[in-house]
Amino acid sequence: MLEFLKKIFFALLPHLQKAAEDMLNEAASSKGSDGSHESKGEERRASSQSSPKPSAPKSSSAKSTANSSAPKPSAPASTVASDGSDYPGDYRDMINFEYSPSLDGDADPGEIVWTWVPFEEDHSQGKDRPVLLVGRDGEYLLALMMTSKDHNNREHADSNYLDIGSGPWDPQGRASEVKLNRVIRVRPDSMRREGAIMPEDTFRLIERAWTRHNG
Repeated sequence: MLEFLKKIFFALLPHLQKAAEDMLNEAASSKGSDGSHESKGEERRASSQSSPKPSAPKSSSAKSTANSSAPKPSAPASTVASDGSDYPGDYRDMINFEYSPSLDGDADPGEIVWTWVPFEEDHSQGKDRPVLLVGRDGEYLLALMMTSKDHNNREHADSNYLDIGSGPWDPQGRASEVKLNRVIRVRPDSMRREGAIMPEDTFRLIERAWTRHNG
């Protein structure tokens, strides 16, 4: 009986050894696989930690702050002159009309010149325009404003303006009018340029019209 059991044991021994080896190999393989997965996971974590994060987009408030801090273009300068701080005011008395034109570079009564004329409602503002010099007031020359705007026609009549027709003072040949209800004081050195000489008969027509209007 003992001999029979020995035979069976030695017959099964190779199979038991092979089964044990297979179990050991399988266990070793499983452990190596787990270690490989763990190392790969660590590599992924390290990669994610070392890679730079994308920067967040700037908020609209940051843009608005940048825009508000940017220098704004300056407003365009006004084309209206403002050198009338020393303007003595309009002349209010009767005019002693004088006709003595002479295109010698100096402004004289009877001439049409360009000069700075202050606005009637605000003497600190004004613009260059043609005027007819008609007399003197001390150091100042007296002038009546001229315009090519039509204030007297079939549809409208303005007694403050006198039609005088066209003349060499307007290179475009437009008809002109003289304003009768305002007299400007002009400094002789403030003339921009001489324009023309008003014909004496037209000058006297203006004198009579102004006297009737303001007398």
